[in-house]
Amino acid sequence: MATQDECQGAIETLLGRLAEVDPDVRKGKLPDRTIGVQVLDLDVAFLGDLKDGDIVDVRVDEAGVKPQIRIVCSSDDLIRMTDGDLGFAHAWATGRVRLDASFRDLLRLRNLT
Repeated sequence: MATQDECQGAIETLLGRLAEVDPDVRKGKLPDRTIGVQVLDLDVAFLGDLKDGDIVDVRVDEAGVKPQIRIVCSSDDLIRMTDGDLGFAHAWATGRVRLDASFRDLLRLRNLT
């Protein structure tokens, strides 16, 4: 089981990858939303605000906010996806990762790749 600090580092890595996408593409494809990652085995959730194509104010969600886009997974799977050892599509298809979002948001996220 990964630690909370390792999960925070993994999320920062993902944010760095998002920042590599052309800013105009991000702004056009990603509407303002709250986005969260719930790590089941650590009983912690991270929350951030998606504004103008950037995720800002990433924090541990201590208030129990329900984000508009939520990823639910174990700490080890989060680390493995970040390291490239586990593909998101495979993890989602096999039930290791759950993505809760509107259908429209799913399509927008998919169009980033």
